[in-house]
Amino acid sequence: MSADSSGTTRWLVTGAAGMLGRDVLAVLAGDPRADVTALGRADLDITDPSAVLAAVRGHDVVVNCAAWTDVDGAETAEEAATAVNGTGVRHLAAACAGAGARLLHVSTDYVLPGDAVEPYAEDAPTGPVNAYGRSKLVGEQAVLELLPESGYVVRTAWLYGEHGANFVATMLKLAAQRDTLDVVDDQHGQPTWSFALAERLVALGKAAQAPAGVYHGTASGRTTWFGLARAAYEFSGLDPERIRPTTSAAFIRPAVRPAFSVLGHSRWSAAGLAPLADWRAQLAEALERPAFTGLLDVPRAS
Repeated sequence: MSADSSGTTRWLVTGAAGMLGRDVLAVLAGDPRADVTALGRADLDITDPSAVLAAVRGHDVVVNCAAWTDVDGAETAEEAATAVNGTGVRHLAAACAGAGARLLHVSTDYVLPGDAVEPYAEDAPTGPVNAYGRSKLVGEQAVLELLPESGYVVRTAWLYGEHGANFVATMLKLAAQRDTLDVVDDQHGQPTWSFALAERLVALGKAAQAPAGVYHGTASGRTTWFGLARAAYEFSGLDPERIRPTTSAAFIRPAVRPAFSVLGHSRWSAAGLAPLADWRAQLAEALERPAFTGLLDVPRAS
């Protein structure tokens, strides 16, 4: 990571108005040596190569949180999704190559086939099962091709946080509307708090000796959506027995979801960093934030 003569590092955060982008900005706000440019979708269209080139110029580290995130919508708009998740990322990687900037690109477990029984290693063969995953894989390939020494692909999964729609917030909101909830118990993954991921992205951006390549930015441990919902109720003082298990067959959606999204974390040691904390520890801390406690409009369990 380079810096100017004053020790200041110039960061660019794209997708800065989203859930993860806002958390990255919050983490960087605590660093007096970070000079941060925040660009949301309204400020920067990453599918415009000229705009991307101008935006990246003068920065040392780019954190790309911009993405097409409508998984089901991508099934009927794969070209549009790939324009953002693939071609747009290529523009960012090319601009970073020209500017000598490091690129931290946020990707997804959906680039993997989801049929494993043990955690996927960072170098496991890819094989997306839906259009969204295919679009994200195009972006990964661009980063690794154009920035072999300064490109970082950080795959995450099952992300939740304070600043956007997400599964945990939905479960808490529904507690005021329904006595019981049926939640899928046959998809396995690692619920990850967006703020914890933001901290890790910033730490990786500062780790000057971290080797380029693929990292897995998910919480440690594993559970199912059912297990996550029960834990969210438990930690929020609600009765977890209100959550009932069901199967994916009960919730047919346009895009196929991977059944197994558990990722391995062995590469963090090469960057001098430990894997992210266990998902339950992350969830317990996240649910203390006002954005989540404010969703509880029902009596708490005694």
